Amino acid sequence: MLPRAEMSDGCILQVEDEEPYVFLLQLMFERAGITNPLHVVTDGQMAMDYLAGVGPFADRQKHPLPSLLLLDLKLPKVLGLDVLKWIRQQPELRRLVVIVLSASAHPDDVERAYELGANSYIEKPLELDRTLEIMKLLKGWWLESNQFSPITAPSDPDTPQPSSEE
Repeated sequence: MLPRAEMSDGCILQVEDEEPYVFLLQLMFERAGITNPLHVVTDGQMAMDYLAGVGPFADRQKHPLPSLLLLDLKLPKVLGLDVLKWIRQQPELRRLVVIVLSASAHPDDVERAYELGANSYIEKPLELDRTLEIMKLLKGWWLESNQFSPITAPSDPDTPQPSSEE
């Protein structure tokens, strides 16, 4: 049997341009008991550069691939939906868990995010208690309960793959 990919240790990448919300989420992570390393980028181009490991993000020791991406939609330089579309076009990122965390609850945004491959869509709550509740649910589901495939580049179809029936 192949080992279960653990989310509890992987880093989380937050793509958010509003500094107060970055601070709030860090506080809510702490209160919810989420101990995963949190990396933050503030625009869509930085998110793509981080995920591609280019420029200032080339050092994977300092900037590891995330296990989970929290993606805002209304971003400078490159919009969140365009980042999501780009992610799903990258073979090595095809299994990255992307949770859209946006102030927009517009049905067109929600529909488009799922069409582009979002794993979840959460409207940013206005109340602190609700934000904490959502972070606890995120921890319980995405970081503790859900089983994931590891994020890997696609394999060569001519290379034999290990059997999961061992």
